Amino acid sequence: MLLLDLQSIRTSREHIAREYQPEALEAKGDPFRVLAPVALAFDIQKDQDRFQLTGSVKTTVELACSRCLEPLTMDVDAPFDLRYQPRTALPGGGEREIEEDDFSTAYYEQDAIDLGQLMRERLYLALPMKPLCEENCRGLCSQC
Repeated sequence: MLLLDLQSIRTSREHIAREYQPEALEAKGDPFRVLAPVALAFDIQKDQDRFQLTGSVKTTVELACSRCLEPLTMDVDAPFDLRYQPRTALPGGGEREIEEDDFSTAYYEQDAIDLGQLMRERLYLALPMKPLCEENCRGLCSQC
């Protein structure tokens, strides 16, 4: 796991930049393959036990065209602005309506943020719903 130790954050604002090899983000069943080193850069603001991370994930991925299944490469520059709070702050029990803040709030455990999960999530969100090798791709059967 690629963890950020929150106890190492000493000031109220810091900048963190790291690079990870493609193998660090590999997982079975992914619709993409990471081809280039993954650049993760973000500013982190600390407010007691709450943290705000604002930055981006940059890399190049390979995925299959949704029509012809040929591989295509895509540069990814996925920005994020997330608030992290301890899992103990997670609202518990019962049903409740999802609020806008719920989409930008994540939770951490044991004084660490899983950067691997953050990067994979951003990569998934950056992928097009129907990737195409070219706009006029005719698909598997060129006669159809």
